[in-house]
Amino acid sequence: MSGFNEAETTLGLEQTLRLGGKRQRAQTSARALTALASAECAVILRETELQGTILFYDYIHALNDAALLDTAAETAEQLADTVRKRVAAGAAPPPEQIRAESAAATAQASASFAKGLVEERRYELASLWGEPNPLFRLAEARDPVADAMLMDETQFTHPELDRASASENALRAAIDVERAAAIPDITVSAGFRRFESTGDSALVAGVSVPLPLFDRNRGATRAAEIRAKAGQINKVAVEARLRARQRSAVATVTSARQRLTILEDTVLPSAVAAYEASTQGYAAGKFDLTTTFDARNALLEAQRSVLNAKHSLRVETARLKSLIGAAPFSGE
Repeated sequence: MSGFNEAETTLGLEQTLRLGGKRQRAQTSARALTALASAECAVILRETELQGTILFYDYIHALNDAALLDTAAETAEQLADTVRKRVAAGAAPPPEQIRAESAAATAQASASFAKGLVEERRYELASLWGEPNPLFRLAEARDPVADAMLMDETQFTHPELDRASASENALRAAIDVERAAAIPDITVSAGFRRFESTGDSALVAGVSVPLPLFDRNRGATRAAEIRAKAGQINKVAVEARLRARQRSAVATVTSARQRLTILEDTVLPSAVAAYEASTQGYAAGKFDLTTTFDARNALLEAQRSVLNAKHSLRVETARLKSLIGAAPFSGE
């Protein structure tokens, strides 16, 4: 037939009815993915908090080290004055004055370098929250206490473990979505049809159902089940890894605390006594300058070892707190 005398004009609407709980399962899957995204953000936040804490302790350490080296430079200058007096009195050869003044200049240069390192650490800390020009100059840190951190198994928590649990839940929800996809949906339609040849009109309605003869979504369902199994294994592995890191951190904190105790109670007092005795002996002409220099260097090394031990204890305690969710990593 040609022309439009025999044409049929149809206006219709279709609606697909999703069966098998597809809508509810899709919503559950979406909520699980939202929880996973939130858990991933918590992991990033915990890592950033720990990074900020370590940078803060680095800044504190740089401040303390600069102050120590500044004091050491003053001590070196005092020793140089003593040498000058002995040289002027003829009790010491002139080369000793040159050595003492050179040592004092070296100490002053070290102090200046340490002050520059303080500025570098200050800008690194400020850059963490996007501040190009840090407003702070000085800072003070409380010595950490780790005795209350040896928590039992039921109190263990960490964002990485929450992320692994959220990932497992999301993967399990994906299985339900794929299983529901195997159930065919029904499409219903209704409309209006006009027959041009007779001028008649009629209402039309229809129902269509696909026949899943060749595609029952078994492959996608099986893949989702394998991914969910992998997520379960990953959760167990993450928990085991975190517990191992926690035990290692406890051992590290204990070792760092013992090291600091030995340095503060034994090494440092001995170094102070040795240096005081050597300076008094040199002024009285009982010791040579080399012995005094050795005592001074030993004292400075002991003092810096104490600072390094404090810094190590603070950093390792912060890592342990981050692992077990203790304050300041628990929102307190």
